[in-house]
Amino acid sequence: MKKSNKFSPEVRERAVRLVQEHRGEYPSLWAAIESIAPKIGCVPQTLLEWVKQAEVDAGGRPGLSTAEAKRIKDLEREVKELRRANEILKLASAFFAQAELDRRLK
Repeated sequence: MKKSNKFSPEVRERAVRLVQEHRGEYPSLWAAIESIAPKIGCVPQTLLEWVKQAEVDAGGRPGLSTAEAKRIKDLEREVKELRRANEILKLASAFFAQAELDRRLK
């Protein structure tokens, strides 16, 4: 089941930008997030995740960037499809090999 994205990418970018711009006005990152999150309409933990991911994407924090995660997901999907096709081809070749053997015996 795929979770729905309640917030558009533009809203996420704007929220992260707000946190980054107003970070110095608060004693901590969490205080800035707790102040800004209700204005966006999300819970602070969600906004914190967005900020962390933006930092990873910008190269300021170690981790898997959004582009890398998407590429891995696409490659995993392709591998799954190829394995399924490979299994179908194995079964088909075994079926036709058996049919050929049966035909020669008659």
